[in-house]
Amino acid sequence: MNVIYLHGFASGPHSSKAQYFRRRFAELGVEMQVPDLSEGDFDNLTISGQLRAIERIAGGEDVRLIGSSMGGYLAALYAARHREVTRLVLLAPAFGFGRRWRDMLGEEKVDEWRRSGGLTVFHYGDKRERRVGYALLEDARKYEDYPDVSQPVLIFHGRRDEVVPVEYSERFAALHPQATLRILDSDHQLLNALEEMWAGIRELK
Repeated sequence: MNVIYLHGFASGPHSSKAQYFRRRFAELGVEMQVPDLSEGDFDNLTISGQLRAIERIAGGEDVRLIGSSMGGYLAALYAARHREVTRLVLLAPAFGFGRRWRDMLGEEKVDEWRRSGGLTVFHYGDKRERRVGYALLEDARKYEDYPDVSQPVLIFHGRRDEVVPVEYSERFAALHPQATLRILDSDHQLLNALEEMWAGIRELK
């Protein structure tokens, strides 16, 4: 079984959730891959670049994707374009990534980002501030808010999520009858619900 975990924005392979699920899969004799979606170039991060990174890792083979936040959105985008993806688990998926960022930042901040070419954010994987290029937001315009996924989807989303409100997952689930949405008493990180999520994720095996 080929399982790939896609981390969130300004995160990386060593995130708490990624390492937890990697250990749990290892207990089942399954090696879960956790690639660095920025491939060491966070300054030039784009949606398109991350999708190409996933394609290289997947290698055109049957694959099951687990994605957190932006990684969840990427998983859905990738699955909508690659039928070899057999199943998805999305953790607080960041649907509508580009549009939400514009709304969150406001036009003045977006204009400043465009003029300067970079936006300073805290990178949780590196534990320091990093700059990300405006190409991320510009490139995100190419992609739909709610990818047309046909594969089975299991979604976990916290009802107290203030980063990506649960309504985004509710909208996706309403559009996709093969999607199962489980709303948890948690926030965006979902760290207090790891065992509960694993109980559902292990059904991938």
